[in-house]
Amino acid sequence: MAIALSAAGIGELGEVVGVLREWQRESLPVQLHPGDLGWFWRFGAEATAAATRVWRRDGEIVAVGMLDEPDWLRMAIAPELQRDDELARRIVDDVSTPETGVLIDGQVAVETPMGALVQDLLFKDGWDADKPWVPLVRSLSGLVPDPELRVDVVGAEDAHERTAVQRASFDGSTFTDDRWFAMADGVPYAEARCLIARNKLGESVAAATVWSAGEGRPGYIEPMGVHRLHRGRGYGTAMVLACARALQELGASSVYTCTPASNDGAIATYHAAGLEPQPEIRAQNRNA
Repeated sequence: MAIALSAAGIGELGEVVGVLREWQRESLPVQLHPGDLGWFWRFGAEATAAATRVWRRDGEIVAVGMLDEPDWLRMAIAPELQRDDELARRIVDDVSTPETGVLIDGQVAVETPMGALVQDLLFKDGWDADKPWVPLVRSLSGLVPDPELRVDVVGAEDAHERTAVQRASFDGSTFTDDRWFAMADGVPYAEARCLIARNKLGESVAAATVWSAGEGRPGYIEPMGVHRLHRGRGYGTAMVLACARALQELGASSVYTCTPASNDGAIATYHAAGLEPQPEIRAQNRNA
């Protein structure tokens, strides 16, 4: 059964998103959520397609990669094929050879599901473990506390506030109104929500985007930020609770996110909202 690699065409993105939704399972590391493509979509459908790599076996998608950067690939592999020898060896060959058009030459990183055979083979080839990240998860089977803060769902008329809070939360953010509209036009956003939290004065103090993968599947927060002028007042925890409630309304079975293990503040915020830290994950790094 032949395995073929290709860059995704714009017309394939709907299929790719659908497959990623189906692969999301509780307690199963996938490493790439439909929301990851959805957030990248702020750069437009053409750029999203150009950053997406698809592996097919006899026409069926068996693995998907997204280039966050030319030197950083995040991957999902079909759950039943994460220890498949033929597929793992093909992926290793493709990510190790710049001519395939997956990763550039020099120092690069590949993030694959923990426990996947690809990781074992990359380590054997001399790749190293990258810096640790911490996934955090909360089940949505029970009641989620009220954030006790006004939280609005963002529409076109509020896009400017959503983007402004993003830029005020993350140094160097380039999230503009045009990019919000591009993201909102993307296939994954059909099952997503942008949220803004407001203080008693009505000022927008925090914002987030949540992504559902469908009924009974894990939902995802990407990104969430608190305005730099309003930090230290519990707005981050309240925002995460609002995200959990929004995903619960969308039918998600759980809410999760992932943050660098070095980011103690973010971990504490998510934990305060009931998300439990999970075992660390690491990408594989090839030095130049």
